[in-house]
Amino acid sequence: MTFRTMLSLAAVLLAPLSHARAQTAPTAGAAWTVPLPPALPWSGKSRSLALPPDHQWATPTERSTFARTPRYDETVAWLRKLVSASEGTLQMSSIGRSPEGRDLWIVVASSGGTLTPAAARKSGKPIVFAHGGIHAGEIDGKDAGMMLLRDMTVLGTQKDLLELAVFVFMPIFNVDGHERFSAFTRYNQRGPIEAGWRTNARNLNLNRDFSKADTPEMQHLLRALAAWMPDLYLDLHVTNGADYQFDITWGYNRSSHYSPAIGRWLEQVADPVMRRDLEAMGHRPGWLLLHIDANDPRKGLSGWWAEPRFSNGYGDARHLPTILLENHSLKPFDQRVLGTRVFLESVVRLAIRETKTLRAAVAEDRSARRDRIAIGFTYAPAREVTIPGVRWRQVDSPAMGASRLDWTGMAENVTLPYLDMTTPTATVRRPRAYLIPPAWTEVIEKLTVHGIQVERLAIPLTAEVEMYRMRDARLASAPFEGRVRVTATPVVERRRETFPAGTVRVSTDQPLGQLAVLLLEPAAVDSFFQWGFFSEVLQQTEYAEAYAMAPLADRMLAENPTLRAEFDQALQDPAFAKNPAARLDWFYRRTPFFDDRLHLYPVAREP
Repeated sequence: MTFRTMLSLAAVLLAPLSHARAQTAPTAGAAWTVPLPPALPWSGKSRSLALPPDHQWATPTERSTFARTPRYDETVAWLRKLVSASEGTLQMSSIGRSPEGRDLWIVVASSGGTLTPAAARKSGKPIVFAHGGIHAGEIDGKDAGMMLLRDMTVLGTQKDLLELAVFVFMPIFNVDGHERFSAFTRYNQRGPIEAGWRTNARNLNLNRDFSKADTPEMQHLLRALAAWMPDLYLDLHVTNGADYQFDITWGYNRSSHYSPAIGRWLEQVADPVMRRDLEAMGHRPGWLLLHIDANDPRKGLSGWWAEPRFSNGYGDARHLPTILLENHSLKPFDQRVLGTRVFLESVVRLAIRETKTLRAAVAEDRSARRDRIAIGFTYAPAREVTIPGVRWRQVDSPAMGASRLDWTGMAENVTLPYLDMTTPTATVRRPRAYLIPPAWTEVIEKLTVHGIQVERLAIPLTAEVEMYRMRDARLASAPFEGRVRVTATPVVERRRETFPAGTVRVSTDQPLGQLAVLLLEPAAVDSFFQWGFFSEVLQQTEYAEAYAMAPLADRMLAENPTLRAEFDQALQDPAFAKNPAARLDWFYRRTPFFDDRLHLYPVAREP
């Protein structure tokens, strides 16, 4: 799922045919078999959760004995059939449509008529919201969720969950990417035979879109999360990365990040339960592993602070308990799907048992109004950890012209350095509110999509505020996720400003006040400024004409000895001294004709 792809560098040992992905080449009908590392043996108790292929309620994946995953239409048809047979305990609805016109379906599972957000909240039942296929090639969550819905309803083996909880399941988030269906997608993954694509129809990665919310799919999801207000939010993936013995891993932002109480609950309450339940069913659960150097595991492992662009980072920023599930891509498809099925049931039961402690943690974080907020995190000092790994060796690669990793399929414990991202890089002081002029409509609309409360001023407002002058602005050399990223150094200015009617005031004294800070503080790594929403303020639109400015500059030199001394000092730079346009601009910037709003970030802070 995440960044740090090791498998593209990994092993040439040919896996057994049953575990290799045979793919038909687009030329000459040749067969391509991706040489994945040997699979570790597995025969877990969770195999008992799968129905035989000829059972009436076998999922399409079970009917194929876990060789394939169903297409979009096949998935929807199976779910419609299940809903019809569920005796009113399932409800299926669309939360919106994709750019290519496909519905984003959710299925709500609960008894007692608690199938709407209002009814669910009134009931007091814990609400668990999960989605699969945000990366449509990583599709295990879809198939596991279908199994759980079936077990809760027509089979009845988990019927008690309907009475005690509300399970909201979106089988496929990236519906358009899902239908870019091919054997040539997740080549670094053991099954299914065919799957969807990582990005959506516009080649945007939905799991980089939570903070900027550019895609219709993400906007639909954010509105759904705001409507349902789940107690737990689950984002179901499959990893990229190294080989190790863990088959089911997960990550979440920790107690050292934006939601300390939620982080402690996840660490101390949720983590042990999820591990216990998965181990009882024959799985090897663990923490999501990221290698510092993809070609040299000896350099160690890194923890991960997920920025708000990611699901688990976004949940942390808005105080929504969020777990990112990452099944291990080198484990067979059946093992991964069954592990996800166990995980989903475990989390729903956990939410039932720990509703009070979970909601208390959420309430603590949402009511906190911390004076200073971190805008990023970096590594804490390293410590050593021992993990259940897989032996590796370095072998020569003629294609790379260098050595590569060869994962041998031999299990062994490995002790490595570990660096966790828990140290703040910098902090900002929380203002009372932000003031956004009405011209910045896109930003204002995005705030409302996030569910942040805003107030429109009916009349103009004149006030003493803090604003940032953006120094040393730099635009990225290439687009990223459809936008050109921007960085700059914000310098605070105290100003008396008049804001027109229609200006939006965003108070930070609200449950999502911290999220507002992280979106509106330009130094924050996933702020609207850094995503390029305010790039217009960096462009100069008025210039000095030589025929008018040159004689004015000559007069300024003659009449102002202090200015003359400053200019003489500037002339010590040979490049400046030889550049007539730069010299003239130097004087222009010292006149009242120069644009005093150039590089001024338009969002003001109420101190």
